[in-house]
Amino acid sequence: MPPLGRLVIYTRKEEAMIDFYTRLFGFSVHRSDGDRIVELRPGEDGAALLLHPLSKGQKEGQALVKLVFDVADVAAFCATAKEAGYTFGTLHQADGYIFANIKDPSGNSVSVSSRAFAGP
Repeated sequence: MPPLGRLVIYTRKEEAMIDFYTRLFGFSVHRSDGDRIVELRPGEDGAALLLHPLSKGQKEGQALVKLVFDVADVAAFCATAKEAGYTFGTLHQADGYIFANIKDPSGNSVSVSSRAFAGP
């Protein structure tokens, strides 16, 4: 099976999106001359995010997709994010793991979750 390599996020808020994903999740910015897409590459393994300019007919945050980032200590991550100016919602306790949600600058749903670190 081929791995998931990248996700396209349509946005009108390119700089705010770059700031959000680089500061909170450690992505690095890669641009190619003449390419209108900005590629955000993860610090380690994982899919890249491609920031694509939103067309006039598209509406931000309209897709039914949520980006979920694996975080061992959700409460600590959310506290650090708050210090950087990003406030996650309530910490939710699920079946053996915790998660919290936030919207990125374009209105897309983003979650941090300890599910990947929970037992089987």
